[in-house]
Amino acid sequence: MTKSLALLKGPERDQLELLVEEIGYRWTLQARDKQMLPPGDWITWAIIAGRGFGKTRTGSETTRIWSDQVPIIHLIARTTTDMRDTMIEGPAGILAVHPNRNKPKYEPSKKRLTWPNGCKALLFSADEPDVLRGPQCHKMWCDEVASWQYAEEAMDMAMMGLRLGNNPQAIITTTPRPIKVIKDLIADTDNHITTGSTYENAANLAKAFFKKVIKKYEGTRLGRQELYAEILADTLGALWTQKMIEIAHVKEAPEMVRIVVAIDPAVTSDPNSDETGICVAGLGIDDRAYILEDLTGKYTPSEWARLAIGAYHKHNADRIIGEANNGGDLIETVIRTFQSDVSFSKVWASRGKVTRAEPVQALYEQHRVKHLGSHSQLETQMTTWAAKTGEKSPNNIDAMVWAVTELMLNQDTFFVV
Repeated sequence: MTKSLALLKGPERDQLELLVEEIGYRWTLQARDKQMLPPGDWITWAIIAGRGFGKTRTGSETTRIWSDQVPIIHLIARTTTDMRDTMIEGPAGILAVHPNRNKPKYEPSKKRLTWPNGCKALLFSADEPDVLRGPQCHKMWCDEVASWQYAEEAMDMAMMGLRLGNNPQAIITTTPRPIKVIKDLIADTDNHITTGSTYENAANLAKAFFKKVIKKYEGTRLGRQELYAEILADTLGALWTQKMIEIAHVKEAPEMVRIVVAIDPAVTSDPNSDETGICVAGLGIDDRAYILEDLTGKYTPSEWARLAIGAYHKHNADRIIGEANNGGDLIETVIRTFQSDVSFSKVWASRGKVTRAEPVQALYEQHRVKHLGSHSQLETQMTTWAAKTGEKSPNNIDAMVWAVTELMLNQDTFFVV
């Protein structure tokens, strides 16, 4: 092909180059059947599939198809960062699936994409549902709906704006969770539902990614959700049920009397390390605890220290607390390296993790712990941790337990200095 191009000149060469580029970006030649726009009279196409299935690529390619058909598209991600890093600039994002001649202009400050033909995609973050109140569109792509903090409210506002043209349609791409918005999508017979597993796209996944995902989830109950996209029922031996979590959800929180940032650190920071649990919680004037933010993830000590201090200032917290059983003085030392005057307390566990968690679970049963919106990672771990069978507790649960204990329970469960 390169030799053939070298023999051509002028318009013929340009036309052939465009043809080669077009074939390379032709989605119909690359997509699996499940990734193609489905036939029929539907408004919502929900792809509820495992990690690495190709959901983002399908959403991007569908958006590209729609950009040639309608003038206004809405794109909605969990956060602004997810919008940029996954839906727009990611390796399977919108910019990556367009040939140069038809690539849209990305204007982050204006929260929009503009194609050469004039089509515009307006960009929204699901953590601000009220922003979706009013704007209208012909087509819409909503990504990772199951992880949205205010999933029901944001979806309601988004769908109300899908009202322009003769054929308004939405594509929803998400890994499942057993929450109401996902159950409602599946139960609505007017929706077109596509399901699939991680394994269906194995040929297109980087070996390192595939190995990492499989290693983490294969053979586990959570793997049925993350790999096979099953809607999980309650876990035998779990302290929390999905019903308890749903009851705990609130859209607004009262004035806070006290706020803490709890840290449960991973002992090491290599690729195989546990996650560092970081939970922000407050005690409301109604004498209830409110889970405000879950920042759990795999971090180096400097990364989790910056995150915790950032959350401390963002929420105007009273102090940071950290478990010292494994890390000793590590947490305080690292925290004070970045800010010496931050209010900090060490806590030592005098009881096992299940014993510490049970009084917190009792507070949930009494409806005295609430979640401001949904915290997908924390809630999934809470409802899938088989505590009573001796399964190791995830660090985000440990951090949440420390935070609620600090705010709501007597000091006989731990010591504070």
